Amino acid sequence: MQAMVLEAPGSPLRLVERALPLPSAGELRLRIEACAVCRTDLHVVDGELALPRLPLVPGHEIVGIVDALGPGVSGWRPGQRAGVPWLAHTCGHCTDCLRGRENLCDAPLFTGHGRDGGFATHVIAEAAYCLPLDGLAGSPAELAPLLCAGLIGWRCLRRAGGAEVRRLGLYGFGAAAHLVTQLALHEGRQVYAFTRPGDTASQDFARSLGAAWAGAADEQPPAPPDAAIIFAPDGALVPRALAAVRKGGRVVCGGIHMSDIPAFAYRLLWQERELRSVANLTRDDGRQFLEAVRRASLHVHVTTYPLARANEALDDLRLGRVQGAAVLVP
Repeated sequence: MQAMVLEAPGSPLRLVERALPLPSAGELRLRIEACAVCRTDLHVVDGELALPRLPLVPGHEIVGIVDALGPGVSGWRPGQRAGVPWLAHTCGHCTDCLRGRENLCDAPLFTGHGRDGGFATHVIAEAAYCLPLDGLAGSPAELAPLLCAGLIGWRCLRRAGGAEVRRLGLYGFGAAAHLVTQLALHEGRQVYAFTRPGDTASQDFARSLGAAWAGAADEQPPAPPDAAIIFAPDGALVPRALAAVRKGGRVVCGGIHMSDIPAFAYRLLWQERELRSVANLTRDDGRQFLEAVRRASLHVHVTTYPLARANEALDDLRLGRVQGAAVLVP
């Protein structure tokens, strides 16, 4: 098998040849068809997240075909298409796991972080944490961004509020936001897209997907959003979003890493505005999201790269040169 390997934070990934691994008890081996490139992969490669292991194969938005079953695996068959998301393992016995909040597990493992991920031709994954993709429309490259950009976007959307959220602000219009926009519109909401000043390409992209307004993050939309989701890893957007939402509104931070939030006046939080974060995901999130995708018929915009050009894909994402999602195809 081939894999793009991170050997030290901040260094380019290196293409290596490895022996084809065998799945252990409870595991699947997948022949990878596509793996999307996430901003979290940038945080991993750039050393902004502590890494429990090196060398490491990044990538956690994996679509592949099951080609080997480990001992004791049931409910899966060779030839079946499966998705491998960020959450790779939980302990099952800590307080949060027992309360149904496995996304907050005390001893989790994450794909492309604590165990090797999808920037490769094959991957080993725990069967209980894989998601069946049977019956989903779209190519493997189009399905891959659903496994994180879609999943985290879905959890953010749910934490932003229910039917009372008629106007939704999205800060940072990348892979997650372009999917959340379509989900929000399907639910009858209006979307306001906030981008970096001067990023007219992303603003045009947002409007092409149905956003009612698109502008710079320091601009005011036509009306105060009922809630806002921040996908860009810029802490300075937090006080801006709080200033934009209505009284009683909610701001959700959707990233796993963000620069420091600057001090801000209490008046921005006053009048019962809320600030909350989203951490990881649960398997229930995955099942609910994929069912929503079947109803909403999302159009996933992707730019594909061969596996050996993973460093180019990371650079394009880092510099904002990708509309939608970047996807590696072995």
